[in-house]
Amino acid sequence: MIYVIFSDVHANLEAFEAVLREFDDISPDRIICLGDIVGYGASPHKCIEIARGLTDHIVAGNHDFGVVGLTDIQYFNSIARAAIHWTAARITSEDKEFLKSLPLVYREQGKLRAVHASPSQPAMWHYIFTPHQALAEFKHFDEPICFIGHSHQAAIYELIDEHTVRAVQESIEIRQGRRYMINVGSVGQPRDFDPRACFCVYDSERGRIHFRRVAYDIATAQEKIVQAGLPPVLATRLSWGE
Repeated sequence: MIYVIFSDVHANLEAFEAVLREFDDISPDRIICLGDIVGYGASPHKCIEIARGLTDHIVAGNHDFGVVGLTDIQYFNSIARAAIHWTAARITSEDKEFLKSLPLVYREQGKLRAVHASPSQPAMWHYIFTPHQALAEFKHFDEPICFIGHSHQAAIYELIDEHTVRAVQESIEIRQGRRYMINVGSVGQPRDFDPRACFCVYDSERGRIHFRRVAYDIATAQEKIVQAGLPPVLATRLSWGE
């Protein structure tokens, strides 16, 4: 089975549409979204509409829940809070009911798990940036693979033994008896110094996982953010992937 797994669209329609064209080329058997459809970008309603029509396999992100009052946004920085308030005023009541309905975890028994942030406490929105942080999370899921987002930094963590995790870049061949945590990166606001939209492809039959990075019309996405009155830094950071 071919899966595509993506996360953190953050209302960036131009990036989302570029990724969708890649999906058409791949023709996946299943599409999984790891949340944060909204926040930061200028096209929240349209991105929700597309995601709803694309797949039933969507988990909630902290921005999705923040917009509808299901998570405390006081810990968000001032720019993120401003974007949350802007978004909440511009999406429809139907959009909000959809975001409220999203689960925190998606599972395929014995195959994979998917969460926005961490498997240990999905509603606490912990970041996983390092192999050491990843190591502590492996005991909190039973499946061979757990897909995550949230940090906007694509990464592959392979559990070698109970004390050792190694980080791998871009692609990996699944090894028998090993377990994996995959951060699929971000479609709409990458933060690993590559401004291209990023998502993950998992071929379960061949046992291969790799990232796909897609160039998109950053200038248009930036212009829309500025014209919408959102904080300008949300536009400028798209150029650098940070």
